[in-house]
Amino acid sequence: MVDSRNLISGKRKYLLVSITLLFIAVISVAFCLADVSDFDLARREVLLRRVGHEVLLQSGDSTSRVLPVKKISADEYQISFENKLTFQPALMVNTASRLLANDPISKDFVVNVFNQGTNDVVYGFAISKNKQDDIVSCKGRNQPRANYVIDVKFKPTGITVIKNGYVLAGFPFLAFVGFVLFRSVKLKNTITNAPADEILTLGAVAFDTRNRKLIIDGQATDLTGTETRLLRIFAISPNCTIERNRLQKEIWEDEGVIVGRSLDMFISKLRKKLDPDPNINIVVVRGKGYKLEVSV
Repeated sequence: MVDSRNLISGKRKYLLVSITLLFIAVISVAFCLADVSDFDLARREVLLRRVGHEVLLQSGDSTSRVLPVKKISADEYQISFENKLTFQPALMVNTASRLLANDPISKDFVVNVFNQGTNDVVYGFAISKNKQDDIVSCKGRNQPRANYVIDVKFKPTGITVIKNGYVLAGFPFLAFVGFVLFRSVKLKNTITNAPADEILTLGAVAFDTRNRKLIIDGQATDLTGTETRLLRIFAISPNCTIERNRLQKEIWEDEGVIVGRSLDMFISKLRKKLDPDPNINIVVVRGKGYKLEVSV
């Protein structure tokens, strides 16, 4: 009976602390929130046009126009051109990194270059204010002349314009959501962090999750944090199909953004790092997701 009362008391305290913390957080947001102004959005579009302008100059074209920047969604834009052009991936990465670092809203973004004629993605990269999370593929191949569209997707800020009394009106609902999320995150962290220091064996490959390394035939290959989290999901369920939605949710949802092409890019990078062992491969299971095949 005493244990039961203690348990109920503990839950009440837990709930009270969660609601109090959430209340303080929302009050802080209500008083400190900075609106995303029209000026900031206009500045972003000017920066995007400047990217298109410099890409044209690098292509050797100083006369044709950069067409009006298209806003696809709240955080996605497309830069297109009047005429065909060619581009050097290395120069495009450097140009976008330098100019969009001045974006007043978000410093993290993903760039995909489409061939307008075939709708194929011919090149892509991701830039983060945390440089360790940058994803830049091979920069050495010049692209042939074609009608290209540069698609730029910024990471959402997570907070948009909130006006009048809507913040205060949402307190009860936010308190409940915060309590549920707090418990979910706590449970998730417990599950995720418990085995974080183990070395997993995949055939002849040793996967050191703590130090983010693959050891194949005595040779160590470094992994990024995202690559480590992604490979660990596969490693604990080898030869099992992992749904695409699950991978996107577990790897990217906590960061506030899910980008479908980011998953494909990371899968491609992991495949290259696993290439030295022919008995291991990440394969596509059409209509479902991916599978880490480990041959004995």
